Amino acid sequence: MTFPTVGVIGAGQLARMMVAPATELGINLSLFAAHSEDSAAQVCDHTVGDYQDSQAVLAFAKNCDVVTFEHEQVPQSVIRTLEANGIRVYPRADSFIFSQDKLAMREKMDELELPNPRYQKYLGGKAMLEFPLIAKAPTGGYDGRGVWVVNSQEELEALPTPLLLEEKLDFTREVAIMVARSPHGQAATWSPTWTVQRDGICTTTVTPVPELSDELAIAASSIALTIAQGINLVGVMAVELFQVGDRFIINELALRPHNSGHWTIEGSKTSQFEQHLRAVLDLPLGDTSRTSDWAVMGNILGGEKSDMYRPYLHLMARTPALKFHHYRKKVKPGRKIGHVTLLGDGDNLVELIHEVDHALDYLSGAIDE
Repeated sequence: MTFPTVGVIGAGQLARMMVAPATELGINLSLFAAHSEDSAAQVCDHTVGDYQDSQAVLAFAKNCDVVTFEHEQVPQSVIRTLEANGIRVYPRADSFIFSQDKLAMREKMDELELPNPRYQKYLGGKAMLEFPLIAKAPTGGYDGRGVWVVNSQEELEALPTPLLLEEKLDFTREVAIMVARSPHGQAATWSPTWTVQRDGICTTTVTPVPELSDELAIAASSIALTIAQGINLVGVMAVELFQVGDRFIINELALRPHNSGHWTIEGSKTSQFEQHLRAVLDLPLGDTSRTSDWAVMGNILGGEKSDMYRPYLHLMARTPALKFHHYRKKVKPGRKIGHVTLLGDGDNLVELIHEVDHALDYLSGAIDE
């Protein structure tokens, strides 16, 4: 058997981080990129085209053994065109829809008898939920875009419809859990992760979730595995949860490698990126156990500094164990341009978080020493 070619629609940082495990496994990785300057296109074979063009994507896919995604924006019509032409596509269109359409996702969670907030589809008129509430664009939103806190009927009526309305939860914290599943049904989860958000963007993750009971950790894993089987997942998926007291309520799904799983590159025996390749190729899944007691990941957001190389001099000397991942994207304020990860054992979580925070502040230009 010759080594297969995995086609990835999209060439951002998630595709870039698939390159290393693909190389180690001897798998050929081919990208369908929007531009040759895209993060992954800089380091991998690629074709430039419009992912909304069914025929262009089909021509690309015919040279691949299996096709997968690194973002949710690929239209259902494009995915179904590939499937109709005999292309192996994972996740399938019928699964991928649950990361593209938030209302369809809510209805599926009800069908699976999993914990949803109270919600309604809103086309106009009077809201059935109490204010304040959360309004979401059913499709297209990410990193806080397409999400609004609505305090009155007047504010609601000023938003474009259709909308998904959800009750505003008084949650303790946000938690995510990564899960992988292969075509023949093998599945595995990683440790739940605490995701720290600012202005709708994840800034830091801590794995495992501090002071999370064994019962809640098992509950998170059970929710993720139930969803994976219920939607016939193939690949990796992030399940975003709200912790409300002693229970979890589902927030959103992402059927692809995800920011909340970046810690797995150093912090797990099998990273989410290697696992995604294994899953879509129907290879046996890898060991998801942690390599240390703690893994702290911090997103590098664009700030005042444009030179991302010079800070290595200070940060590598100060914290030699810090691991850097730069995406080689143009630096823009608030844009994710890389991440750092720091592992540790024992009772040093506070120190790990402090060192990661220092690195993020230094890289962004908030501090200079």
